[in-house]
Amino acid sequence: MTNRILSHYIGGEFTGASDALESINPSDTSDIVARFPDGTAADVGAAVAAAKAAQPAWANASPEVRSDLLEKVASALFARAAELGELLAREEGKLRAEGMGEVLRAARIFRYFSGEALRRHGLTLESTRPGLDVATHREALGVVGLITPWNFPIAIPAWKAAPAMAFGNTVVLKPANVTPTMAYALAEIIHEAGVPAGVFNMVLGRGDVGRAIVDHEDVAAISFTGSQQVGGAVGLAAMKRGAKVQMEMGGKNPLVILNDADLDKAVAIAADGGFFQTGQRCTASSRVIVEDGIHDAFVAALAEKAKSLKVGPALDPATQVGPAASEQQLEQNFRYVAIACDEGGRLAGGGEAVKGETNGYFMQPTVIADTNPDMRINNEEVFGPVVSTIRVKNYDEALEQANRGNFGLSSGIVTSSLAKARHFRRNVKAGMVMINLPTAGVDYHVPFGGTRGSSYGAREQGFAAVEFYTTVKTVYTGD
Repeated sequence: MTNRILSHYIGGEFTGASDALESINPSDTSDIVARFPDGTAADVGAAVAAAKAAQPAWANASPEVRSDLLEKVASALFARAAELGELLAREEGKLRAEGMGEVLRAARIFRYFSGEALRRHGLTLESTRPGLDVATHREALGVVGLITPWNFPIAIPAWKAAPAMAFGNTVVLKPANVTPTMAYALAEIIHEAGVPAGVFNMVLGRGDVGRAIVDHEDVAAISFTGSQQVGGAVGLAAMKRGAKVQMEMGGKNPLVILNDADLDKAVAIAADGGFFQTGQRCTASSRVIVEDGIHDAFVAALAEKAKSLKVGPALDPATQVGPAASEQQLEQNFRYVAIACDEGGRLAGGGEAVKGETNGYFMQPTVIADTNPDMRINNEEVFGPVVSTIRVKNYDEALEQANRGNFGLSSGIVTSSLAKARHFRRNVKAGMVMINLPTAGVDYHVPFGGTRGSSYGAREQGFAAVEFYTTVKTVYTGD
């Protein structure tokens, strides 16, 4: 397969091509997908300057202009879904169908926000003082910095960039080093759609690029998706200089299995949420809390499911679970399995490296049973196909365990009791609740976000996105 030399995209031009860094196919480490530059603060400065210069005209253009251009981006993504889905599988390690599905999601996000560009609205109110009119208007923030992760390398840039642009902001994107080619493909599509120079900018590189974006005085807002550790530093730096900030920082999502659950359904839901897409989803159900009466049968069945899943190269049609996205991620997966076993957990299924015809980052999906709530495996995000189980006596204990820890992104329950499902929905401390469904998998037109250490700031996606990407101006008019 061919590899590409990538560049930054600044002020409407592809610039600074370099082979300083490499993107490697996690299914076959001999395949270099792309080489790309290691950006600097000067590159960020040029990108911010271009975005700042372009922003007034973009914000003041007819919303129909923004709508039409976002629709052109959506149409191009739809047209290239098969090609880009294969590229995504090659670079990130999702299966071909999963990669194509992600590209289609990005297309639908741009299409959705092409409509929202026409629906930015305000309010009119009655003043308490005679002869005055009061109205609120939503206005763009200015230049928005976007820092995105590798696990959804085109969908997450889309769900940040599309609303930012729809509402009149200009963008500087810093994508993850593991998957620069997908962000580059999005930049190419935006360029070909005719979006004005400076409206969308992208700087590739390592952490210095992100820090330069966060620290730049002309960046009005930062939207970040990544780890709690990095997110904490991003938030403090942005807030210190008064920038608006939005952060999504992962999850340790509980899935509760009650005695009255259908066993086969419960296993299918847990496997979907815990193992597929190699467990590399912030909404993955990595912590499964099982009521005593169904516990042993459930753990045995989930362990057999983990052992039975076909692990292999992302583009192999027989593969059910692809590789970890990077060597670092694979090492982290195995490290957490070892920690869990050292702390008293039982390796019930999987857990071993998988050898294939190619040298890739392959690991058999894993079940760690007999864990207690204080173990690291139940409190720290692994971000791999590793599921731990906790035995509880009853529903009340299950809910208590679900609400432990410093994460609160997604949660789920499997039960045939409507009363317990309703109680769980109202009392679990999480931003999203799934009833008889996997914890992973959310629509693009509804709010996304969590509680506690999982999220900070306004919700992402759907109708909620306008809250972050605009500011409200209140206007009084007299005679």
